[in-house]
Amino acid sequence: MGPLGPGARLGILGGGQLGRMIALAAARLGVKCHVFAPEGEAPACDVAAAATRAPYTDEDALARFAEQVDAVTIEFENVPVETAAFLEPRTRFAPSADALAVAQDRVAEKSFVNGLSLQTALFAPVSTTADLDGALKRLGLPAILKTRRLGYDGKGQARIKSAESGHAAFAAIGEAPAILEAFVPFVAEASVIVCRGWDGAHVAYDVARNLHAGGILRESVVPSGLSRTTEEAARAAAFRIADALGFVGTLTVELFITAEGDVLVNEIAPRVHNSGHWTIDAAETSQFENHVRAVLGWPLGSTRRTGDVVMRNLLGAEAAEWRALAAREGARLHLYGKEEMATGRKMGHVTEVRPRQM
Repeated sequence: MGPLGPGARLGILGGGQLGRMIALAAARLGVKCHVFAPEGEAPACDVAAAATRAPYTDEDALARFAEQVDAVTIEFENVPVETAAFLEPRTRFAPSADALAVAQDRVAEKSFVNGLSLQTALFAPVSTTADLDGALKRLGLPAILKTRRLGYDGKGQARIKSAESGHAAFAAIGEAPAILEAFVPFVAEASVIVCRGWDGAHVAYDVARNLHAGGILRESVVPSGLSRTTEEAARAAAFRIADALGFVGTLTVELFITAEGDVLVNEIAPRVHNSGHWTIDAAETSQFENHVRAVLGWPLGSTRRTGDVVMRNLLGAEAAEWRALAAREGARLHLYGKEEMATGRKMGHVTEVRPRQM
């Protein structure tokens, strides 16, 4: 598939901060972005050349959108698969609807990963209370109950310490299709971000060690401090997943690292990722620019890290400290233009960059 050069029009499904950063990266390459999103407040629209506000199920609006762009990508993984399938025959579309289908269902995702001989937590699908009871007996306690679809930032999941708490958690999600995962006694959480082109060429960024609170990413640190062997295993797992999916664009693989050095795949995010925001300020080519390059068929850029970094999310009212953050030496402040500072809402991030230690 030939490259689309400067002047191309890139459609983005989704109007959040990830779309905003994709559009900013595209603009540097002379590429105009057109955002398609149903939400009223869409930070990506503030920096895009055009915007369409319509539901993802509006096929007339989608058809007009496809006629106005040269390629389409996504900024969040829960774009309906039916929307992706509708657009795929009408324009260059990446990542594929098939890849989205795998990543959107936690049971399908883990089954796919296990099929590649990669480790995950032990798991069982849960559709009924009887399923849950059987899964708890097989997997033991504690365990994690998650919705099969649509969960993010800790939403739709709960730690189960007893059968009674499991029943309560299942009721709390409306007994929606779920997955029970055995608890993994990890010593670190990490992520690896890879980018793959239409021709199968791929690159990876340095592995990040991630710290979460309440299911929300608070901080990513690079270098990770993990062993070279562990980091190589993480990158190899991500490359295997990307190749098996025939993935085009940026793919993130979130990992658990055990005390024994085992690398377990936790989740796949078929998109640019919060834990890769540091690449804007401390990599030769950011994850966002490489995503644009991949979708448009450009050569992928160098992922060489140019400094040691700590990236911190700004949640809710933390963004009100922008004056102090803007004045801090070595800090790179990114604010997303959101109006409401709701508790736990990602309002921006700050990346602190220091000279790289060899």
